[in-house]
Amino acid sequence: MIIATGRRCSLSCQWYIQSGELKQTSYPLRLSKGVLVRLAPLLAICAIAVTTHAAGDGLITKPSRYSAKETIARFEAAVKEREATGATVFTEIDHAAAAKRVGLDMRPRTVIVFGNPKVGTPVMVKTPLLAIDVPPKALVWEDEQGKVWLSYNSADYLYKTIYLRHGAETPPTTAPFAKFLDEISDYATK
Repeated sequence: MIIATGRRCSLSCQWYIQSGELKQTSYPLRLSKGVLVRLAPLLAICAIAVTTHAAGDGLITKPSRYSAKETIARFEAAVKEREATGATVFTEIDHAAAAKRVGLDMRPRTVIVFGNPKVGTPVMVKTPLLAIDVPPKALVWEDEQGKVWLSYNSADYLYKTIYLRHGAETPPTTAPFAKFLDEISDYATK
């Protein structure tokens, strides 16, 4: 059964359902060598832009050059280096281990719950329901090709969406927390 037929990026494709899953077929696109040579730099730029930050929805995802286990250790070490400021790692949630306990397979998916009680506690005292969405979390995950990624909510999303959703007072600027997130995520992945 064909769901839709269309052209996207000059490539013809059809969407269909097979065994309850939505699938896509595509037809080969024939390009001359000259066109490919001219497109190569543009495609490289697009690939870099897609794999570094995609924060339009509030989610930042960075590729890691390390294994999932090492990325987790590096992320936690980066947070713990800032313990003097109040930063802490509260816990890890290992979804793959939980899946394994019930006989299911899953590539690495570990959530790291971290934050700063000096900053978060006063806000949660005033706005108790904020605790359903904070402290912040980072997800270290491995895709189907074995590539490891680190994902987390941006500082803007935390303060301008999550805090506002609960009516919590937002800080005058998100820059310090954004810098903190960028530093710890860079240490974990680069």
